[in-house]
Amino acid sequence: MIEGIRMKPSRVLEKLRSGGVASCVKLNLADSRVFEIAAMKGFDCLWTDMEHCASDWSVIEKQVLAAKAYGSDIMVRVARGSYSDYTRPLELDASGIMVPHVMGFEDAKRVVDMTRFYPLGRRPLDGGNADGAYCNIDLLEYIRDANSQRFVIVQIEDPEPMDEIDDIASLEGIDMLFFGPGDFSQGIGAPVQWDNPELKDARKRVARAAVKAGKYAGTVGGTGNLEELLDMGYRFISMGADVVGLAQYFSGIVSEFKGKETTGHKNRLLYE
Repeated sequence: MIEGIRMKPSRVLEKLRSGGVASCVKLNLADSRVFEIAAMKGFDCLWTDMEHCASDWSVIEKQVLAAKAYGSDIMVRVARGSYSDYTRPLELDASGIMVPHVMGFEDAKRVVDMTRFYPLGRRPLDGGNADGAYCNIDLLEYIRDANSQRFVIVQIEDPEPMDEIDDIASLEGIDMLFFGPGDFSQGIGAPVQWDNPELKDARKRVARAAVKAGKYAGTVGGTGNLEELLDMGYRFISMGADVVGLAQYFSGIVSEFKGKETTGHKNRLLYE
């Protein structure tokens, strides 16, 4: 062991535990330079996705390194699968994982069992990867730090787990409930109807359950509804996405170009 080497603390957990609000941005593009830019700009957390995006582990590793270079946390939304799918991002030194479509208490309990070390769960122990400083952190310290400095989020995005939402929130080892309105709207038969009363009620219930259990609530949002979400009890807000921003940026350039191109063409005709 090398004295003084410890696991990198989580910026998100530090901010939330001190009563603050953590900012997040979703990054669909694989290039680690996108992550570096977002981290440079000051987001607390960068969200990379293995549920919907086809990034392999070498890509995720570079994204983790880019985030760490500027002190941002990185959260990996994992693909549902075996324990290895959940623990590999943590061993690459991701700050946390988010498990999609958690369907009830027993499902959430299995997540804890696979991702937390003793006494919370039975996560397989190695320590020879980036999060354990390649066996340069004492194993007992590694176990303690992994349980306290790495976050596990369960995503509530279906109506099925709502009957057990308080029990899910009370599970030791779960740090956050993250409400996903998109798939929830599908689950209640009202796709993208954001004002649907059942969806709005569920969003509030998820935040209440998390706060009541002493946990954190997260969701997607934006600067326009940030105050509303904070009033509900949400403290981890994912705002925006790289693909949306890039599309808007390109759209603006093309629109401006076409406008000037048309004006220039008309002016040329006047002088011909």
